Amino acid sequence: MPCAAESAEPARQLVRTALSTWGLKSLEDDGALVVTELVANAAHHTKGRLIRVSVSRPAEGRVRIDVVDRSKIRPQHRDPDEYAERGRGLFLIELLTDRWGTDLLPFGKRVWAVLTEEPAI
Repeated sequence: MPCAAESAEPARQLVRTALSTWGLKSLEDDGALVVTELVANAAHHTKGRLIRVSVSRPAEGRVRIDVVDRSKIRPQHRDPDEYAERGRGLFLIELLTDRWGTDLLPFGKRVWAVLTEEPAI
């Protein structure tokens, strides 16, 4: 996908389609928000032309969302004031996921996040 904020919409569609296909509809909203934040970070902090978005299901009830870009700079928490328009994305990702991280690659990095479906009671 182009490394641009506009890529968030097709990334959300990809996540929603995958989660629906796998019967993980309960994760659709959180997954869409997580991929939006990951794409926004890549678009804002990367000078590359393209990003790669992928969605995988490493286990039953669990999904992993990856965004790969050409920058080797790891995402960092910001401390925005209450009026800042940016800087809260990683806090949202932490709240919505079981875990997230960054893998450095020879040409850039992969930022990933794992969401897990709540067990039925």
